[in-house]
Amino acid sequence: MQYLRLLIVFLIACLTGIVGIKAQDSSLVSWQPAFKKIADNTYEITLKGTIKKDWHLYTEVNEQEGLQGIQLLYNDSSIINEKAVISGPRKDINDPVFENKHMVVTVDSIRISQQVKLHDDLGVLKLSLNYFIGQKDNFLPEEKKISLTLDEAVAKTSEARILIPSIDLKNPIRDCGTSAVVSEDKSGSLLNLFFLGFVGGLIALLTPCVFPMIPLTVSFFTKKAGSKKQGISNAFLYGFFIFLIYILLSLPFHFLDKLNPEILNNISTNVYLNVFFFAIFIFFAFSFFGYYEISLPAGLSGKADSKAGAGNIAGIFFMALTLAIVSFSCTGPILGSLLAGSLSGDGGATQLTVGMGGFGLALALPFALFALFPNWLNSLPKSGGWLNTVKVVLGFVELALAFKFLSNADLVSHWGLLKREIFLGIWIITGIGLTLYLFGLLRFRHDSPLQKLSKGRIAFGIISAAFTLYLLPGVTNTKWANLTLISGFPPPLYYSIYQSDSECVLGLNCSHDYEEGLKLAKAQHKPLLIDFTGYACVNCRRMEEKVWSREEVYKLMKDSFVVVSLYVDDKKKLPASAQFSYKTKEGIEREIKTVGDKWAIFETENFANNAQPLYAILNNDEELLTRPVGYTPSVSEYRDWLLCGLDAYKKGK
Repeated sequence: MQYLRLLIVFLIACLTGIVGIKAQDSSLVSWQPAFKKIADNTYEITLKGTIKKDWHLYTEVNEQEGLQGIQLLYNDSSIINEKAVISGPRKDINDPVFENKHMVVTVDSIRISQQVKLHDDLGVLKLSLNYFIGQKDNFLPEEKKISLTLDEAVAKTSEARILIPSIDLKNPIRDCGTSAVVSEDKSGSLLNLFFLGFVGGLIALLTPCVFPMIPLTVSFFTKKAGSKKQGISNAFLYGFFIFLIYILLSLPFHFLDKLNPEILNNISTNVYLNVFFFAIFIFFAFSFFGYYEISLPAGLSGKADSKAGAGNIAGIFFMALTLAIVSFSCTGPILGSLLAGSLSGDGGATQLTVGMGGFGLALALPFALFALFPNWLNSLPKSGGWLNTVKVVLGFVELALAFKFLSNADLVSHWGLLKREIFLGIWIITGIGLTLYLFGLLRFRHDSPLQKLSKGRIAFGIISAAFTLYLLPGVTNTKWANLTLISGFPPPLYYSIYQSDSECVLGLNCSHDYEEGLKLAKAQHKPLLIDFTGYACVNCRRMEEKVWSREEVYKLMKDSFVVVSLYVDDKKKLPASAQFSYKTKEGIEREIKTVGDKWAIFETENFANNAQPLYAILNNDEELLTRPVGYTPSVSEYRDWLLCGLDAYKKGK
């Protein structure tokens, strides 16, 4: 309760402006940092603060009131620190913020001293001070970021080069006419995503939550309407509102995309979010198997349903909203797959809107078409046990997809838990389960007694069995382990339980660091092929397994290039000495804390792009040899682009 009161007081202070201080004078404590070297990599940090007149600091921990005192947070976990010593004039007050309870606070000035020990040489030590400050009824949190330059020389060498001035995107040494590859791919990928969303919507129509609603809703509109024309008009309006609702669900992501172009990619590769998606999909899968039912709060659907009769257009809108809510248990997992798949690429918000549009259109079309041609309703199959079969099949699909999210988290965090063969082994077991179910050898609790197998069930059973057999070579250490049909879904080929001499894709001549790769290129007198990639990037895996693996491309890359694969979603923390702040060309301060932070900003600063994959070829003077390209599924087109860059390199030597 005390925590809630603190939050309410803080929100009121922010919203009403009762503090009475100007934004530019918001710092109520001015700090003077200093340090003293005690031994190698051991320092004493001193922070002296001057508190604004009539204000006080809450420096003591008071768990009952939800106060944590003053906190020092260092940017790197490798820093070992002793307990801070805090001193300063104290004062007893009856605090109106805490219902006039007795509180001990610090006034006028404060001194904080703490000894820290570093694991390695550090140029700049960064820390944050978090505390609460008050005055009468005023109560505010403050955060102060402090940087201490411990060693000028180390500080200068620790800051990696980000912006390479010699890279000129507008004037490459040779224009190979490949600039259209990226734009064509974007439009093509949007069309593919719309189609996938549409297919997802069609699948959702066949679930028990949606299918029975089609004849009921169409009959409602045709019978309630004063005329056939009005009934058709209402049904079309109902379909339009279904489409609109799913489009509206994607709009908040456009706002996030505007705030930071990299934020959606960061969301899609976030470890905790991927683990959360894994758990949610497992939860959905067992719901589809019939172990429990999932639905949004009954009050939510009840409120929407109660307004469904209010006014003509408004009532139809709320009917559409009610359908979206009550069908969530069936549509939620499909939408979750669409959400997670859309946010991982360039223009994630746009991709999501396009996918949602396809999904909404597929759901909306039957209501409009059956209202236009009501006789078609007679051709619909009767609701029955087959709907539960569809639901169980979707449960197996959800189970398989769940491990894709766990794989993303495993790859970006370098846990080493879900190697390629283990991942494929889980899919094989899931495929065997699905095959047994379709052939009636495995049953779930809501399944109707199976008298005989339908032709459709036998056909899907054969497809499931064939797909499971296709996966089997994937767990072997042979040339057949590269399963091109599912490229992008399993972990990459090099992430294997089998011993490998190289961590490079396909054993290429490669590096995972730009500066190291540049040195190799100069030493071997070869051009540098930069590969901006990601562990969770589906199209990156497709390029590696479908294009790079082809003999004419592989031989060219292995013999004539030094490949630098830069993973923009690598969550591995940089050493304390390698972390730094970087001001972008737009003047935005960015903190470089992980390997992925470094390469993501390197890509946007030098190539004005945040998509993966992105490929660029540089010579040994760090000049752009030809225009960068993105996802290029055509083997011949990608080979020609490589040859063009190589030719430009040779002529410039």
